[in-house]
Amino acid sequence: MYEKRFIAKAIDRSAETALDRRKLLTLTGLAGAGAAAAALLPAGAASASTVSDGSVLNFALNLEYLEAEFYLRAAYGEGLSDGMTTGKGDRGGVRGGHRVPFRNAKIRNYAHEIAKDEKQHVEFLRAALGSAKVARPSIDLDKAFSAAATAAGLIKPGQKFDAFANDNSFLLAAFIFEDVGVTAYKGAAPLITNKTYLEAAAGILAVEAYHAGLIRTSLYDEGFEVSSIFDSVQKISNARDSLDGRSDDDQGIGGRGYSNIVPADGNGIAFSRSTSQVLNIVYLNPGRVSKGGFFPDGLNGDIRTS
Repeated sequence: MYEKRFIAKAIDRSAETALDRRKLLTLTGLAGAGAAAAALLPAGAASASTVSDGSVLNFALNLEYLEAEFYLRAAYGEGLSDGMTTGKGDRGGVRGGHRVPFRNAKIRNYAHEIAKDEKQHVEFLRAALGSAKVARPSIDLDKAFSAAATAAGLIKPGQKFDAFANDNSFLLAAFIFEDVGVTAYKGAAPLITNKTYLEAAAGILAVEAYHAGLIRTSLYDEGFEVSSIFDSVQKISNARDSLDGRSDDDQGIGGRGYSNIVPADGNGIAFSRSTSQVLNIVYLNPGRVSKGGFFPDGLNGDIRTS
């Protein structure tokens, strides 16, 4: 869900690394595309002109590893094959995760569809990066979810939140990820100048928004059966807000009297997140840190500090 927003500027900077520019253009189908990337970088990071293609694309790949491992385990009980996790840096294992015993056939089918999409994102980025790709870092789908649920007030300290226990736990866990990806990608939209790339980017963003809207809608429907869902979603939204800075942009899904499927502002426009804010959320730490949360040893590659 994060990767496509990084590709345009990476193409323009391809000469800075060993990546084959023609190969990258062919894989993206965006010959001649270009865009600025400064707003995608963590606060305090090197300027966009000094960040290589590999650094930016590998940042995206790290995040795609996380999403793919989560959804694949939820849908099928197993993650990426070993052949899809190799590369530069320390290859880590995945802690936690198992097949969700779905009771709702619709939610099960949604999980399968999204899992396929996220696996394809990993495949795409690894092919685009070639020998420059990073390995999958250590990923925690056990303690990290419990820490996130504790911080949000869903459980008490010392209790465990199993994101794979049932339909609703899965949806709440997915909610943590999906909104983050859409808002991060939207942050790059004003920087895109090439019309060919802008058209492709609009299609990519639409797919990711479908994912997020699907999760939010599913949670809203479940809220009419289990009223505590509305409160749980709002608590997760508040927790994300506490991690990504002073602004109060994140939104829940509403309640029985009204729906809020689209987290938009007064103009009906979704808000943006920088990569620094994204890292604060996945590290579950609002400070300037380089590891923690879902990535206990940090990301592989150059962009890893919030």
